[in-house]
Amino acid sequence: MNTTLTAPGQGGSGVWLGAVSSEQVHHAIEHAIHYLPSQGPIAVFVHHNTLHAFEHLPFEEAVLEGWKKYGAAPYWPEDRYREELRCGRIDIEDIERVLREDLSESAWEPIVLDTNRYELRLTMLKHTIRNGPDAELRWFIAETDALRKFREDVSPGVASMVIGSVQAAMDRDPAKRSTMTDPQDPAACALQWLYQVCMQGASMVGEVVDDAVPVRRHRDILLGSYGFDCDLRVNEQLVRFLGSVTDQGFAQWGLPERDRSLFEIFQDLYGSKSIFQPNWLKLLADHIAQDRSNHRSSMDSILHSLSCLGLREYGLDDFVDSTLLSLPGWTGMIWQLETNAQWTPRPSPSGSLQDLLAIRLLMDRASLRSALREVPELETQASVHQGSLSMERLAQVLEYHQRRNVRQTVQQRAFILFQLAQLIGWSPAALESLSASQWQVLMDQISACGTMERRRLFHLAYELHYRTQALDAIASVPMASPASIESVSFQVVTCIDDREESLRRVLEQIDPSIETYGAAGFFSVPMYFRSTSDAHYIPLCPVVIKPQHFVDEIGQLSQQELQRRQAEARRVLGHASHRLHISSRSLAAGTLTSLLGSVASLPMVARVLAPRLTSRIREMISRVVKPNQATLLLIERIETQAAQSSNHHSGPPHGPSALDVNLNQGFTLEEMANMVQRLLGDLGLRQFAKLVFILGHGSSSLNNPHESAYNCGACGGGRGGPNARAFAMMANDHRVRKILESRGVCIPETTCFVGGYHNTCTDSIEYFDVDRLPPTRHMDFLRAQEVFDQAREHNALERSRRFTSASLDLSPAEALRHVEARAEDLAQARPEYNHATNAICFVGRRIRTRGLFMDRRSFLTSYDPTSDTEDCPILTRILQAVIPVCAGISLEYYFSTVDNMIYGCGSKLPHNITSLLGVMEGAASDLRTGLSQQMVEIHEPMRILFVIENTPEAILAILKRNEVLDRLVSNGWVQLASLAKDSNKIHIYKKGGFVPYEPTAAPPPVHEDSYACYHHKRGHLPFARLGAQRAS
Repeated sequence: MNTTLTAPGQGGSGVWLGAVSSEQVHHAIEHAIHYLPSQGPIAVFVHHNTLHAFEHLPFEEAVLEGWKKYGAAPYWPEDRYREELRCGRIDIEDIERVLREDLSESAWEPIVLDTNRYELRLTMLKHTIRNGPDAELRWFIAETDALRKFREDVSPGVASMVIGSVQAAMDRDPAKRSTMTDPQDPAACALQWLYQVCMQGASMVGEVVDDAVPVRRHRDILLGSYGFDCDLRVNEQLVRFLGSVTDQGFAQWGLPERDRSLFEIFQDLYGSKSIFQPNWLKLLADHIAQDRSNHRSSMDSILHSLSCLGLREYGLDDFVDSTLLSLPGWTGMIWQLETNAQWTPRPSPSGSLQDLLAIRLLMDRASLRSALREVPELETQASVHQGSLSMERLAQVLEYHQRRNVRQTVQQRAFILFQLAQLIGWSPAALESLSASQWQVLMDQISACGTMERRRLFHLAYELHYRTQALDAIASVPMASPASIESVSFQVVTCIDDREESLRRVLEQIDPSIETYGAAGFFSVPMYFRSTSDAHYIPLCPVVIKPQHFVDEIGQLSQQELQRRQAEARRVLGHASHRLHISSRSLAAGTLTSLLGSVASLPMVARVLAPRLTSRIREMISRVVKPNQATLLLIERIETQAAQSSNHHSGPPHGPSALDVNLNQGFTLEEMANMVQRLLGDLGLRQFAKLVFILGHGSSSLNNPHESAYNCGACGGGRGGPNARAFAMMANDHRVRKILESRGVCIPETTCFVGGYHNTCTDSIEYFDVDRLPPTRHMDFLRAQEVFDQAREHNALERSRRFTSASLDLSPAEALRHVEARAEDLAQARPEYNHATNAICFVGRRIRTRGLFMDRRSFLTSYDPTSDTEDCPILTRILQAVIPVCAGISLEYYFSTVDNMIYGCGSKLPHNITSLLGVMEGAASDLRTGLSQQMVEIHEPMRILFVIENTPEAILAILKRNEVLDRLVSNGWVQLASLAKDSNKIHIYKKGGFVPYEPTAAPPPVHEDSYACYHHKRGHLPFARLGAQRAS
């Protein structure tokens, strides 16, 4: 990648001002904070927009800014899109539609030789335009048939036309033929003359500068000039230091006096010299000694370092940004620990980010000064006066090394022209007639459609292809009326999660009398929750909500003594296990471990070779310490109960205070009624079956540091089972029902709510409080459980087709055993694919999508527009939760897919957990943020498409009232369409308004059931209509 730098006083737009002040440094740090990763500890992974700092920009501008700021790719590589074009994932028609819309009226503006902008760009997208260094091009021309045969993708008609025009010209001027190396070969004559003309034309064109990432730090200059990376040794030491100061309890020896500032701890650790130290660490100790002798604070040290590095106000923001982003994962975690640490027992003290900047600048100064002695050329070219490392003078060092790389050569320009001339059919004689200004116009238009622009257009075509299929499929579903409640066997409410789409579809196929609904998986019950096996409360709600209530899980009265003993056993075993792990690192215990290693390896081998069986055995043994299932949720606020709970449990050291827990333990009956009424209203659920299942979801797998990323996003990365259980308890409470009845919400006495938990990895379903069901509902529950068991098997079968280790001929029961084994396999990097392939979110009634095969790619949110008022308060509430959550999931998957090494965290295989906060690659690296390669390898990177069942006017009014939603939609971070309430008319949001959508003539295929859609298939599948489905 090329680099450019405009030094102060050398033509830049800035002004070389005076020394930096502390206020300017504070401003620069605040500026840098916006660009830091906002991912918290890996145990509470919450999906979010990776480029949240650029959300105020249009998407296409923002991804380019991200490329400049982080060096990360904005789109897939061009070759990948061309592969999708070859395999049919993108059609030529998609590219043509995108070009016409993108260029608008300018599409038909002529450039040269009757060629317009549309034709030129279409040619560059349809055909690969090769290029390379001059030496490579010279070899290619000399050693191949490039000047004797037309490109294989040139149409015969175009080639014949060019050859014919050349032959006619040579007949008029026979001397021209004698200059050719193959005068008897018409194609060779045409191509050789064409290349000569292109070389002449390219020499008449001004220099073309390639895209470049600006240089902002001294290290970038040395790396760009001499290949010397000063950051390598700095990062190695800084990672060790940050791992120690942020450790949350895993280290054997914690740092003493952790309550001190990072700057003070660093000075103590690195302030003394040793004869075994490398030279740069001795220089670092000298810098620390100077700071100490001058009694410099961290801010004073920063100002001094900036002065030594030759930094002034000019470019300060960019310099601080780049310095802090040299280890973005660790820097972002320091900021999270300093400002958002209610989830951790050991936060960082106030001012830690400023301290980190001071530490980094001290280390950079030492490394740079050492580099000036280690790189011979720098000793004579760089200016080092009284400890000053001038950015301006180092920029002069870099200038020569970069000029030769940032511009296209004449031969490179000529080779591009040569290929386009063949593909479009420009004859040499016609090109010879072009003036210098015409050549310049042509080259400017070619440069405007460079590789980044082509990738942008390919991506728009990629999204258009799927969007067309999705909207056509939704428009094909016939309008239907809901069934009468008497014919409904039971109702199921799941999370809107895309992984639940297949479960709902399978349930409806097994028993068409089932109704299914989708809601955000916290089920309108935001709370801090602590189970019998948890030490601290965890929030179970979207991250934009801060819970105000606390709920505890306790053992039933008869089981509380057993629960206490189990908790004590877990504590003792946990301490013993940790001590054993630590002591095995010592000499004596390590030797013993090596001697007994063969015995210790038996459980590990068993987990790999027979994970499911080993899990069953381990579960039987673990019942000694496993929490008893006979538990209760303390959901009702009772003053004496709250006080006892507060005395019995202490809050986390830096989480909710004991007073907060005491005052807000549980919910009042009015609050319970409000939450039940809200969810039922959002769902449009007005008629109730005898059983209503509320299914939360989560995931569990072995040896998976990113496990929380597989859990419920609406529960802040937690598991939604407690929320489902709490809601069911509230809805079953006769006192709550009485309050609801007074508000016009009548739940029949014959209706029972059952809370449950769906494990999306093992496809198991756990039911809560079934012992409280009245005897009249026992048989109904057992019949429903049988249906769920069948659905679990068929859901596992549909999931298994994605796993290459699973045979395509598995039976449903075998598929269920397969996914159960994956969750317990110690060596399994892909326990499940989580949200991979997510692409669409439908907000509306189930009757609008029921019977539609959506390949587990759609979030399904229940909303009944007929029950909403004119100003749409219900839809507003739903969209305020659904759009940010689903957009965050979609965008994190998008960016982790297009550049997995920068926006994602690379492969899981070399990951190691550090400080109980995140993962590093190997023993020492930056904290890796984003999603792993194994989580996104089957994902198609697209912005999510929201289809909302309501009028364009209602949706626009909601956007106007909600800044966050409007920013995501108007800036193109998500795609948006509306579906009419009383017809299949669809409108698409474009440039601030909705325009009608016309479905294509081809409806989706029809299959008997889901199995017919995916049987013996692995890849992405098209939409399909399933056999007759009863509406619901």
